[in-house]
Amino acid sequence: MFGRWWSRRPVLLGTLAVGVVLAVAACAAGPGLAEGGVDTAAAGFWQGLWHGLISPITFLVGLFSDSVSIYEVHNTGNWYDAGFMIGVSTVFTSLGRGGGKVPRRGSVPKGAVS
Repeated sequence: MFGRWWSRRPVLLGTLAVGVVLAVAACAAGPGLAEGGVDTAAAGFWQGLWHGLISPITFLVGLFSDSVSIYEVHNTGNWYDAGFMIGVSTVFTSLGRGGGKVPRRGSVPKGAVS
């Protein structure tokens, strides 16, 4: 059953790696008005939400590039801020819940023979 999958493992891992790289590259926010961008419209709620969702990736890219920042300075104000904070809290709440449950010291996991 797993023989076919296991033999194709390098191809699947390579495809997955290329997909992850493309997805991360697609997350980069475009230049805003302050950076000489062509879009003169102020960023609103939905762009704030998007910038909040991609903030961990944008933060890492911003460490190595002076032209990338995690927050759009040309925005509509409170609506952009609300979207940004919802996006950031969604990302970091879901990252925090991904670890799984840690058993307490001295407890026996379900199904274990003691």
